[in-house]
Amino acid sequence: MTEPWIHPSAVLLLGAALLPFVPRAARKVFLVLVPVLAFAAVLLMQGHNGVYGVVPFMKWTLTFGRVDALSLVFAYIMTLMCIIGTVYGLHVEQPAQHMAAWIYVAGSLGVIFCGDYLTLFLFWEVMAFSSVFLVWFRGRKASLGAGYRYLLVHTAGGLLLLAGLVLRYRATGDLSFGPIGVTDPQAYTYLIMAGFILNAAVPPLHAWLPDAYGEATVTGAVFMCAFTTKTAVYVLARSFAGMEVLVPLGVGMALYGVVYAVLENDARRLLAYHIISQVGYMVAAVGIGTPLAINGACAHAFAHILYKGLLFMGCGSVLQMTGVSKFTQLGGLYKKMPRTFVFTLIGGLSISAFPLFSGFVSKAMIVSAGFEAHNYWAGFLLTLASAGTFLHTGLKVPYFIWFGKNNCSEETWKRACDPPKNMQVAMAAAAFLCIFIGCYTPYLYNMLPFPEAAAAYDPYTAAHISETLQILLFTALGFFLLLKKLTPEPTISLDLDWFYRMGGRLFYWFARKPVQSVDTAVGQTWNRQGIVPLMRSARFWSWFDWHGIDTVVDGAARSVRALGGVLRLVQSGRLQTNIVSMVAVMAVVLTLLALV
Repeated sequence: MTEPWIHPSAVLLLGAALLPFVPRAARKVFLVLVPVLAFAAVLLMQGHNGVYGVVPFMKWTLTFGRVDALSLVFAYIMTLMCIIGTVYGLHVEQPAQHMAAWIYVAGSLGVIFCGDYLTLFLFWEVMAFSSVFLVWFRGRKASLGAGYRYLLVHTAGGLLLLAGLVLRYRATGDLSFGPIGVTDPQAYTYLIMAGFILNAAVPPLHAWLPDAYGEATVTGAVFMCAFTTKTAVYVLARSFAGMEVLVPLGVGMALYGVVYAVLENDARRLLAYHIISQVGYMVAAVGIGTPLAINGACAHAFAHILYKGLLFMGCGSVLQMTGVSKFTQLGGLYKKMPRTFVFTLIGGLSISAFPLFSGFVSKAMIVSAGFEAHNYWAGFLLTLASAGTFLHTGLKVPYFIWFGKNNCSEETWKRACDPPKNMQVAMAAAAFLCIFIGCYTPYLYNMLPFPEAAAAYDPYTAAHISETLQILLFTALGFFLLLKKLTPEPTISLDLDWFYRMGGRLFYWFARKPVQSVDTAVGQTWNRQGIVPLMRSARFWSWFDWHGIDTVVDGAARSVRALGGVLRLVQSGRLQTNIVSMVAVMAVVLTLLALV
């Protein structure tokens, strides 16, 4: 296309490069301005669908800007969340944290707009290698370990993706990123899907998410909860719509995340497990693959970024102000942090699909698509998972942080108060959008990739409202009847990361004990049996060289030099004399030879 086009990733990357040089007095203005400009770049694309940023590279063509309804809805909410997350972190003085967050978002937007697998892979790795710093910047020993595990897992996922796209290119000669042909899957199809679903945190490739998100910085977790998994949902929707195996995988995610969230004692790890559950709805919707299902996946990703970001901001504020995030060390904080309580409650009601909140108008679209596509088992199980969502995020989180028994230490209680104004403004913005989307559905529905299916769907039917309220009310009744059983305990829930944690320890022991022992034994044997004879041999040949070869060579040289000295004495410098002398010598030599 010949029209000018600005990639929002370029805005964020340039902003990250300039940030360290911005004067301290103007830094907060600059921090808000950069993501606002990225959001404006996305707004300027509205109504300008097409292909932009096409760059020839060697024998391939790289496409950095494919603009259509699917990419725009994800880019819109991601740049909007970048603004909210940056405002939430304005109090952070370390520029490197903001730079890592912006580069991370730029990687996600690069994937959203890419049109080929090479560009996708480039930005895919940018996401992984930039986001790990949001874990490491917390500075704890546990964060360091979680970051390394996060990086190793995502590197493995990147290798799976790379192997798949190489095999696909070899088989088809095509690097364009689009529908991959789910009706006739090949080996490369499953390799590419494995690389995508690892970022979507599909079990058993999911344990990196609660491990890393629970140990990230307060502001870093807000960014991480919004981008990695939703970018994975986007690429799945773009390339694997209708891949039936994603339906049971998504339903399994929805239930798996709910179970572990109920068991979790740490608030941010609970929210991380619930990301797995909510992304399961989106993965299942992609597997169903109908226009209504894809709309549901996009709408739920949009809503999820906002309400999950709001919940992470609320629980992050508690961690920021009190220094703790475990339920067994909190309670009764509504008196000390009333505004944060209200914002977190709105996030909990949104994620629980309460009427008039954002989750109500997005989650039900996926469930309805399941029933319409005759995946009745999927529809019923996703409805069951919805009840579990209200149980732990709508009830457990607010109750045991804001109400319930006060388990705060004296120091924690003294420190507790509402967070700085910038954090409250960010939470207020997200809370407003959660309510606005739930009340005014055209705002979201008009952005969806299949407008006809969106226009035909109405979440506010009497049957849907009645069904939702019954599920929520019976879940609330069960919560209060089983309150003692659901009381958090200071335990650690073992998950599938146990295998690679223990596997890593086993590998470390194997390298430190058997391998190092063999290496030491070989080294000592070589010292005794190899180095000593070699040094003796070297000393002998050094002596032979000095006393043998050098004596012969140097002796011959000295003899020649001495003879030359004698000959030089008999040379007069006159040609006639030299000729007579030479003739005389030859005569003597010939005479001697004749006598012999």
